[in-house]
Amino acid sequence: MLKIFHLSLLLLGALFATAARAESVLFLNPGSTQEAFWLSYSQFMQAAARDLGIELQILYAQRQPELTIAQARLALQGPNRPDYLMFVNEQYVAPQILRLAENSGVKLFMVNAALTPNQQALVGERPDRIGSLVPNDEEGGYLMMKELIRLHPPVAANEEIELLAFSGLKITPSAQLREHGMQRALAEHPQVRLRQMVYSGWMQQRAYEQARQLFSRYPKVSLVWSANDEMAFGAMRAFAETGKTPGKDALFSAVNTSPAALQAVIDGRLSALVGGHFTLGGWALVELHDYQQGVDLNQYGGRDRQIPLLQLIDKHHARQMLAMGNTPNYGVSFRKLSAKGRPSSYRYPFTLQTLMH
Repeated sequence: MLKIFHLSLLLLGALFATAARAESVLFLNPGSTQEAFWLSYSQFMQAAARDLGIELQILYAQRQPELTIAQARLALQGPNRPDYLMFVNEQYVAPQILRLAENSGVKLFMVNAALTPNQQALVGERPDRIGSLVPNDEEGGYLMMKELIRLHPPVAANEEIELLAFSGLKITPSAQLREHGMQRALAEHPQVRLRQMVYSGWMQQRAYEQARQLFSRYPKVSLVWSANDEMAFGAMRAFAETGKTPGKDALFSAVNTSPAALQAVIDGRLSALVGGHFTLGGWALVELHDYQQGVDLNQYGGRDRQIPLLQLIDKHHARQMLAMGNTPNYGVSFRKLSAKGRPSSYRYPFTLQTLMH
């Protein structure tokens, strides 16, 4: 891991030493190159950067927040600084990065998880923090739970529907928000009983090991809610080992539009899937490019925005999205989405529909 770390820091120095005068953006990706979600996220960003003429560099932290902070320190205090640093408030690293950024001359943009209200109060307003873009995580967790309940066969008035839930990391804002959404849906359906929620750290193997114990402890479970696709696959594998069929004997849900998750929707193994937030980094680059050209983001929907990217993906959407993987630039002209020269009523069309035209 140390080798990867040193190599990533060397690459960072090399890239910005030779960068042309297109604006340079460094994205600190909190995930790993083994995770379908963070890979697809990077690929969408790279498509946007190509179209917009942005010099983009992406470093992975392999889910180690201390590595994100080390990468940020070098980027913000080293000799070859990017024009913009884009990062996620994963495991609440943002305040440390903001401290490192003081007087660096680098502009900051947060994606996926922005400052919490408490952090915002402590940090205050800063001229170098130009904006943030986050998805509707709470609504995503809610939509997924509601869809599972909707699809469950009716039960007698005095019967319970038993549920298991697999969440990510306790200290990740997106996991917490998705859980809140699930709990909001459960409050509307008292017949559904959450038997247990576990934290699987977003990992398939961890969820599999936990699910093996949970399915033997709660043999009547017929709904399984998971905050990402990897954990859903781990739970489904454990369920199949009990001799039962995912999608028939119990309904499973997931977040993320990885090819495997889309295929599982088409096959009927996954009953409820929400996704679309892999596009966030690419949309953020459209805003950064506009900012670079003097566009006032406050005029076009505000510099700190939540956008409803997480939506239910049905079989039709899943087929469309699998086909989209082979389309150059996902069929999107990122330059055409610019707010430059538009009336102040213009709103960036950052939705999955923009991809599915």
